[in-house]
Amino acid sequence: MTDSNTNKGLAGVVAAESSLSFIDGGEGRLWYRGYDVHALAKHASYLESVYLLWYDALPTAAELAVFEGLLAAERELPPPVLDVLARLSDSKSPMAALRTAVSVLGQVDPEADDITHEADLRKAGRLVAGMPTIVAAFDRIRRGLDPLDPDADLPHAANFLYMLTGERPSETAARALDTSWLLYLEHGLNASTFTARVVASTLADMHSAVTAGISALKGPLHGGANEKAMQMLLEIGATEAVGPYVDRALAEKRKIMGFGHRVYRAEDPRATHLRRMAEALSEDAGEPRWFEISKALEDTLLERKGLRANVDFYCATVYYTLGLPIDLFTPLFAIGRTAGWAAHVMEQHMHNRLIRPRAEYTGELDRPWVPIDRR
Repeated sequence: MTDSNTNKGLAGVVAAESSLSFIDGGEGRLWYRGYDVHALAKHASYLESVYLLWYDALPTAAELAVFEGLLAAERELPPPVLDVLARLSDSKSPMAALRTAVSVLGQVDPEADDITHEADLRKAGRLVAGMPTIVAAFDRIRRGLDPLDPDADLPHAANFLYMLTGERPSETAARALDTSWLLYLEHGLNASTFTARVVASTLADMHSAVTAGISALKGPLHGGANEKAMQMLLEIGATEAVGPYVDRALAEKRKIMGFGHRVYRAEDPRATHLRRMAEALSEDAGEPRWFEISKALEDTLLERKGLRANVDFYCATVYYTLGLPIDLFTPLFAIGRTAGWAAHVMEQHMHNRLIRPRAEYTGELDRPWVPIDRR
């Protein structure tokens, strides 16, 4: 019961000003700091794009080398975080383990409660550097293996794959993972980013806001969609089964994961690049099956329902073809999005006003009090 109309899910409501990214859903366009994501996906690395987001400028070669070196030096985890990961080795949710580990990072960070811009930048760097180490260490511990120390000589994505498998990845594999993180980096006020900004608006610290972002990303309607998409592809199993699967799903009015988007009406520009990478990885691996099923499903849904694949659909195919465990797909999304969350936290801290929307009250008023002995 308010004096304004309610937009369920805050659809179309402008809740903040931001110079970090812009989405044109009708045209299927996305820009980071004014740079078209198509250009960045073709030419830039993930950390180059992180630098752009944080400093509002593309780095020179020298600036990028310094930035990469600073982050590489922060990859090693503090002992308390490794201790917690060891205690969580029986957890069935890597996202829950990641959420807990990031919270512990905040507990031991010497600048935890300093929300000046300079401190926020340093903490953001430590988070971006440490998140891949957390995910790789957790996976190895739960498999009964010792975590591997980061290799400072390897680039960001290649180092993660090395820490996970113990083998240096191919250039194609490392580039595919790096580009997927670039495409997950920033996407406006999605659920997890808005959550992080709300927390930051209370003047809470960087780690609290990022922990909240991870919590929001854990849901299957947001970050968990890539895992559900791969489980769906495994259920389909063959290209000839795509048609019958779609028939059943539509008849039962089931949501088909990885299709449709709240913002995009044209093709999600991130899906364009992930489709290309999924095909290239399939060719490299000599195993076209999952790409062929994915493409058949995409073509069928576009023809029958006008539904287009979103970023999560082909990301599932990319990650599975890389040999990554399905329950790590959402933590990998979190790794890529962390720098975006951090950028929003810094933007909120620099131009803060407490975020406090209203709710449309739908209950009763002036209900009569009934003493407890008469109820």
